[in-house]
Formats: sequence, structure tokens, C-alpha cells
Amino acid sequence: MRKQNRINMALSYLILTIASIIIVYPLLWVVGTSLNPGKSITSDIFPSNPTLIHYFDLFDATQTDYGMWYLNTIKIAVITMVVSVALITLTGYIFSRYRFVGRKNSLILFLVLQMVPQFVAIIAIYVLLNMLQLFDTHLALILLYAGGAIPMNTYLAKGYFDTIPKELDEAARMDGAGHLRIFWQIILPLAKPMVAVIALFNFMAPFNDFILASLVLRSPEKQTLAVGLYNMVSEQFDNNFTLFAAGAVLSAVPIVLLFFAFQRFFVSGLTAGGTKG
Repeated sequence: MRKQNRINMALSYLILTIASIIIVYPLLWVVGTSLNPGKSITSDIFPSNPTLIHYFDLFDATQTDYGMWYLNTIKIAVITMVVSVALITLTGYIFSRYRFVGRKNSLILFLVLQMVPQFVAIIAIYVLLNMLQLFDTHLALILLYAGGAIPMNTYLAKGYFDTIPKELDEAARMDGAGHLRIFWQIILPLAKPMVAVIALFNFMAPFNDFILASLVLRSPEKQTLAVGLYNMVSEQFDNNFTLFAAGAVLSAVPIVLLFFAFQRFFVSGLTAGGTKG
């Protein structure tokens, strides 16, 4: 048994080491490229003559609109996070605590919807936004991100709410508390781990999405980081890859900061949400 345990431990460390290399190498390569002089891509992770000039050039209005893209993305991400958390927690609480006509069918519908990628409905989204005259607005992206996050995250929220004893609701109801007060003052504080996980997932969406953002946003001053950075390297004769790498590195800063702010909630939130369905 001792020999078998050592073999299992060695295999575990080997797998973790390989996974770490696969994850860390691209990150180091992007950082190294952002510090490399010139505009071309190199294979050097550690450039011989590193420079920070590309980071300063990003905020030079004569060269790029990176600062505007950054602010647009932060605005969309924050509003999407707040709206998504509000909708998802309420929806998950309703499915967890109440029994109503169509509840089971609604859960099945959510399960089916989360299996369908958003880009599959790209034509329907285009027609709908055209009818509502929401093209080239940040509101359209916020509604798409928040609405698209409901099916999958509702299952996570419902699973976590199912782990909270219903006796707490009954005790509060006997003391005269209403439905909204029970949710806001009793259930939601106990669900902070799951709220943190949902908040981070939905904050990341505007930073990672390119397809919907490129479809909806047309004006250069309304573009997000994903669209702006793509346009930076898509031109035929002006492919500034080192500037692109610097922009990619800085785009990860808000996500990393939010991750560290919510870190203590993540492990319990991710595990507890999958214990009951």
C-alpha cells in the first residue's frame, strides 16, 4: 500500500507539473512579447533588451484608443456582474424554495439552453437587436451577457440554496419576515461563496467575448478590449503584436484583482453548489 501510495503521489505531481507548464508557458510568452522591442513576435520568453515602452504607448491617444476600450469593458463588466448576480440569485432561490406549475420543465429548458452556444443564435440576436434598435449600444451587450448567464448559473445557485436548511426560512416566517426579507437578510448572506463565484464568472464575460461584441458594436469609441485589440493586429501592413501583447497583459489585471478579493469564497462556493440538484 505504501508503494502504491508513492506511485499515485508521483503520478499526481507529474500531471500537475505538466498542467502547470501548459498553463504558465503561454502566459510567460505573452509577457515576454510585451517587453520585447519592436513590433514582431519572437520565441524568446525572456527578451534580451526588455522595455516597457509598449505599455506607455497603449495610453497614447495618438496611437490607440486602448484607454477608451478599457473603460468601456470595465463599465460593461461591472453592470453585467451586478445585473447577473441579481437575476441569477433570485431565479435560483425561486427554483430552490418554491414549487409551482412548470418548475420541472423550466429546469429542463435551462439545462438544454446552457448546452447551446450563443453564437448559434447569432442570426436571431441580429434580427432582435435590429427590431429593438439596440445596435451599437452597450445596453445590448449587457442584456445579452446577463441573459445568457442565467441558464447555467441558475443551476449553480439552486444547488447551493438547496444546501441551506429550510428551517431558517420557516423560523423567519414565524417571526413575521416576508419572502424578500428572508432572501435578502438570511439566505443571501449565507450564500456569499456562490455569489462570489457567479460575480467573477459574469465579470469575465465582456473581457473574453469577441463574437457578440464585434456583432453589436460598430463605433470605434464604443468598442471593448477584445474587439479593439483584434483590430490592432488585423490590419495587413500594421500588425503591432508587441503592443497587442501588452494590451492583453493589462486586460487581465481587473480579473486578477477581483479573483484575489473573492478568493476565500471560491473553494466552498464551487464545491457546495454541486452537492444537490
